[in-house]
Amino acid sequence: MRTLKISDKVFNLDKKTFIMGVLNVTPDSFSDGNRFSSVDDAVNYAIQMQKEGADIIDIGGESTRPGALSLSISEELNRVIPVIEKLIKKIDVPISIDTYKSDVAKKSLDLGVGMVNDITALKGDKKLVNIVASYKVPVCLMHMKGNPRDMQKNPVYDDIIIEITSFLKERAEYAMFNDVKKEDIVIDPGLGFGKRTGRGKEDNCEILKRLPEIKILKYPILIGASRKTFIGNICGGEKPLPVEDRLAGSLAAAIVAVLNGADIIRVHDVKETKRCIDLVDCIIR
Repeated sequence: MRTLKISDKVFNLDKKTFIMGVLNVTPDSFSDGNRFSSVDDAVNYAIQMQKEGADIIDIGGESTRPGALSLSISEELNRVIPVIEKLIKKIDVPISIDTYKSDVAKKSLDLGVGMVNDITALKGDKKLVNIVASYKVPVCLMHMKGNPRDMQKNPVYDDIIIEITSFLKERAEYAMFNDVKKEDIVIDPGLGFGKRTGRGKEDNCEILKRLPEIKILKYPILIGASRKTFIGNICGGEKPLPVEDRLAGSLAAAIVAVLNGADIIRVHDVKETKRCIDLVDCIIR
């Protein structure tokens, strides 16, 4: 039986697919930037996502949309810590902190957060691996070509799956070398992060199609396709769909991901995704 323990919850990955609800407390996120004008708004939305079926809430304070600039540690803390302090007492599902900064991760973990979701795969802050190891929490390692500021400026791959698999294997080994337990490692191929889309080349679709090749690494796989640019490009025909019209495509991507071996689906639309995934799980599990 494959399991993942986050806080006091043990997730049986063979039994069902788990849903990670996105809570962006940022003014400039590509999808829901500036949506939450107060801590209470953010907390209430997280509570709503739990009611709709989210198994994990992923809180992020820094936008990682293409072209986004990095944020200071103090500003990121100012955004996420008040939300965590209030939310941790009000929900029963584990909280993940979406950060690559060790100071932000440590303060979040001290408050009871149970997981770190790092888009840099422990490369952005060399101290973060030691924080993860010492707190004995799961960490999600994501593949990204470059950084948010430049990742969509002409990314090139010979074989994208070979490159992603090799990168994630190396980063997982790095984590374990620094005392992170194998059972605490989750991997994410990083849809939309330095991946080509439009003009006849759809790297994100190839990743979803060839997900079983990444599955051979034998770590739980997290997929975050929700509302991303490639969905707007493909589903919009000659005119890409705006973010708010990408639900149907997001659900299609989530279904394909689960069919091909994903264990956790990171989404903005929890209720709709859960309904789709419940049916898929009933068929395949």
